Amino acid sequence: MNRPLISIIMPVYKVELFVAKAIESLQKQSYDNFELVIVDDGSPDKSGEICDSYAKKDNRIKVIHKKNEGAPSARNLALNMIKGKYVYFMDSDDWCESTMLEDMLNLAEENNSELVVTGFYIDTYYSDKKYGTQHINCSSKIYDNKDDFRKDAYKYFDNNLLYTPWNKLFLLSRIKELNISFKNTIMDDFPFVLDYIKDVNRVVVSENMYYHFLRARSESETQKYRPTLYEKRQEEHKWLEDLYRHWNLDTKTETKEFLSRRYLERLIECIENVTNVKSKLTKKEQKLKIKEMISSPEIKEMIEVTKPNTLILKLVLFPLKIQSVNWAYFQSRFITFVRKHNLKLFTMLKNKRKRK
Repeated sequence: MNRPLISIIMPVYKVELFVAKAIESLQKQSYDNFELVIVDDGSPDKSGEICDSYAKKDNRIKVIHKKNEGAPSARNLALNMIKGKYVYFMDSDDWCESTMLEDMLNLAEENNSELVVTGFYIDTYYSDKKYGTQHINCSSKIYDNKDDFRKDAYKYFDNNLLYTPWNKLFLLSRIKELNISFKNTIMDDFPFVLDYIKDVNRVVVSENMYYHFLRARSESETQKYRPTLYEKRQEEHKWLEDLYRHWNLDTKTETKEFLSRRYLERLIECIENVTNVKSKLTKKEQKLKIKEMISSPEIKEMIEVTKPNTLILKLVLFPLKIQSVNWAYFQSRFITFVRKHNLKLFTMLKNKRKRK
């Protein structure tokens, strides 16, 4: 077999119901000159065995078994072993369309690009068989210098195209040159992408969609309480601020608006987390937390800068605008109620909240 042009890295943990479909979607690719490195991260179910069964029949697949240390550790281990010119990262509970690798490779080779970014699908399951699909993409564009890409990057952040690694094709030599790896933190893949795009020059954005991100939330997952979510979102916001400061675009009007709106939308998520039924905080303590979140001078400044252009977003941000703890509290409880009892309606409203 020729030297693989594309190396695919897939960490695996507790996905015995999904991993077969993920692997088979790669085996069905129209482009077959790839290696698939699967890292079984100490999965306690049959995920590792399932992967082994595919590796026995397909010499492009290699399975590594290790103790559980998280997805960042699994990806970093594979990064030190792969041989391809390009790297693609896949999650083991999703799947992809059959022309994905071929189309991405062609775009990379034809344009000598360092990064290919494509659209993707979000498949939200309301039951075992019923689901709705959201299309995430932007118009196709080719960038041959860093300045033009940086000016447009906020549009791609706005459309969720620059957060995850699985809608991208990376150049392995550039990863090695930058000496970047996956960090053990919330949204562990986001810092990796930020490090990669920080000084990237040649980027291709494709409007075509290939990857299916499966959002199958059980009631327990929906109601999960994360005690450090607010602090992690603060950290994440700082990452973006640092990026735009490095780009010398932090004083631009559109940058300030984008960063402010993005932060406020995630603040709504943090407030909902505080009022979660599984939180051990009392009602009084929850309101004190909310007051702490929404009463800072920075929030007031962000509200003044933000320009919501959808009715849903205006309504969601209204409690922050008037800095009302009670309004924020009751709105949060309402959002939780809708999410729990009608996931389809919740998803539709959340999609409508996005900027047009």
